[in-house]
Amino acid sequence: MQKQFDVIVAGHLCLDIIPNLKTNRPENLFQPGRLVNIGQSLLTTGGAVSNTGIALQRLGIPTRLMGKVGDDNWGDIILDVFRKHDKSLVEGMIVKEGEYSSYSIVISPENSDRFFMHYPGTNDTFNVNDINKHQLEGAKLFHFGYPPLMKNMYEKNGEQLVQIFKNVKEQGLTTSLDLSKPDPNSAAGNVNWKSILTEVLPFVDIFLPSIEEALYMVNREKFEQLASFDGEVCKQLNGSLLSELSDELLGMGTAIVVLKLGDQGLYIKTTSEKTRLENLGNCDLHNIEKWTNRELLIPCFEVGVSGTTGAGDCTIAGFLSGILKGLTIEECIKMAVAVGAHNVESIDGTSGIPKWENVVKRVNSGWKHQKSELLLDSWKEINGSLFFGPNDSLLEKNFI
Repeated sequence: MQKQFDVIVAGHLCLDIIPNLKTNRPENLFQPGRLVNIGQSLLTTGGAVSNTGIALQRLGIPTRLMGKVGDDNWGDIILDVFRKHDKSLVEGMIVKEGEYSSYSIVISPENSDRFFMHYPGTNDTFNVNDINKHQLEGAKLFHFGYPPLMKNMYEKNGEQLVQIFKNVKEQGLTTSLDLSKPDPNSAAGNVNWKSILTEVLPFVDIFLPSIEEALYMVNREKFEQLASFDGEVCKQLNGSLLSELSDELLGMGTAIVVLKLGDQGLYIKTTSEKTRLENLGNCDLHNIEKWTNRELLIPCFEVGVSGTTGAGDCTIAGFLSGILKGLTIEECIKMAVAVGAHNVESIDGTSGIPKWENVVKRVNSGWKHQKSELLLDSWKEINGSLFFGPNDSLLEKNFI
């Protein structure tokens, strides 16, 4: 009898090589002619398929992975890593003869954001035919991650990506999409992403990019303006910008916009069209009325940061888990940042993610949130941990 899975996670997958750089300052790592002593390296899997997929599995959500590897040594290592987590994780994987698996070298100094050196490999050949419709049967949610790092997903105005989401929606699944910011000098960095999003978002129920990714693709001029301030885009944000950007994305057809704000937390805005939320697919929202026309922001939890690899992916896993468990919108975003906080306590993408009940226990123990540094005029703050936007339907009705 075929095992049933609640979530299918497809998209970008690679092997991450993560050197331990704790004793090195970022500016000292790349100096010509110098030998830099580092610690042991960690060899783990990366990309949305691995990070979000394994995090969901560790949280107790039955998950199937649909990533693509070559029949090379890197591919064997990736599959072995998955088997050590759970043998069922390799059942949906694609092994392509004669192709080379993707890998990244992750430079992640302590107390500093990471950067990557990346080879795309089999991610570039991933296509609509790699999504096995029979393997979708019985699932509630389909999540796809990092199309900007997958050549077939952005060529020809993203027609392969659009077709994937069309096919999945036809089978009744709830769909979600995560992005990655491409190299501005690459082919992916110069395609018309706004046009691609306009085509695909009508088939995406939950859109979960970072604020940098969303701005880069929808309002490149604004992104470059904010990035010019020491590269700290998240520190330059305000409530009006978040609202305007999410309104534009909702106008393209998605139902729920979740913007990852780095160390500034998580923002969410939902459609005002109740019927769009009612047609979300196999995931039934808890009290659709209280999911309609909402606008919320939650700061991160206080935590010591060892590494940020996979932080956004794990935050997504926390949010999607909340959706699958029928939590309220407020509970979903709180659990999302809680899972993300567990992630950054470890250097790799998923080893810090505990069981769901352990996350809940820590949240309920009085775990404190960071103070928000964002300009949130006209927003209502509740207990220093949750902010209601001026356009939030509950705030407008004086329900809070």
